Amino acid sequence: MNIKSLLLGSAAALAAVSGAHAADAIVAAEPEPLEYVRICDAYGAGYFFIPGTETCLKIGGKVRTEGQWYDAYNPNSRLGTLWHTRAELRLATATDTEYGPLKTNTEIRWDWNDGNSTKTNLLHASISLGGFTIGKEDSEFNVFTGYAGDVINDDVVYDGPYELNQITYNYDAGNGFTAVISLEDTNSGVGATGSNGEDSSDHYAPDVVAGVGYKAGNFGFKIVGGYDSIVEEGAIKARVDADFGAFSAFLMGGWNTDGDKLNKYAGANGAGDASGIGWGDWAVWGGVNVPISEKVKWNLQLAYTDSKIFAATTNVTWNPVKNLTVRPEVSYTNWDSINQDQWSGILRFERSF
Repeated sequence: MNIKSLLLGSAAALAAVSGAHAADAIVAAEPEPLEYVRICDAYGAGYFFIPGTETCLKIGGKVRTEGQWYDAYNPNSRLGTLWHTRAELRLATATDTEYGPLKTNTEIRWDWNDGNSTKTNLLHASISLGGFTIGKEDSEFNVFTGYAGDVINDDVVYDGPYELNQITYNYDAGNGFTAVISLEDTNSGVGATGSNGEDSSDHYAPDVVAGVGYKAGNFGFKIVGGYDSIVEEGAIKARVDADFGAFSAFLMGGWNTDGDKLNKYAGANGAGDASGIGWGDWAVWGGVNVPISEKVKWNLQLAYTDSKIFAATTNVTWNPVKNLTVRPEVSYTNWDSINQDQWSGILRFERSF
């Protein structure tokens, strides 16, 4: 057998073996198409579709660090300075349904104070659909009226409770008229155990908040009432907002149904000798916001109560670049009934995203 015959025979044998095992050959799978993130602008800026779903997601938050000099809420504070750092993460979702958008709101906060261990707080966690909201949010006694002024120490004179569980219905007529009614958990938030030492161990009735508002052009008016079912008293707040172009301003007044008692909606802020000093029969807040330039704004808030608490706070908000805020603030509080006062200051740096 010559070399030529040997080579031809070997090639034929290899071809036969390859043909016999052709069915076992590995075939690479076709690559699946890549799904890019789609923008979901129906619910506002920042939302995008979660890939593979019809749910829109928005991610946001902030990082804040600030130095504080004394305490506007406490006349006996002698800390000198306190350096406080905070981080917050916000997640919002929305999905279209036959009853309107199904939404969730989640916000988690981490705080670090001058070498203490980090404190974690589930600040907000709620579900909303068709005007109803259920879960943990700030009280509608504050949310509906829009809190107080654009200053850090805005609630030295107590303006209502914040974080608590609730079932809320918000109505918007689309013509400037709005309304709200909320059943709020007596076992969460400030005053949950009774602001005056009331026994709430066998108490199951919710607190109630209701309000109406109307906005026409640059003017708005809202009134809201809250009933503390443990104390069996409550409070009413009314607020007027006005935008004059060169500046904006607000005036808000509150009335306590029993000035001799504290309740969840007419409570007290402060510590030390000022602890437990509430409004008395009434309280009033007012403030102005004056844009100085595109990046600088001056803010002022004043407050006074029937119990002779006077609180004044002013600051300057500077935005050197987008989403970065530098805010120096000075506050003065006087508790005339105990003959004490306090100056305090804050320098805050905050980056939001």
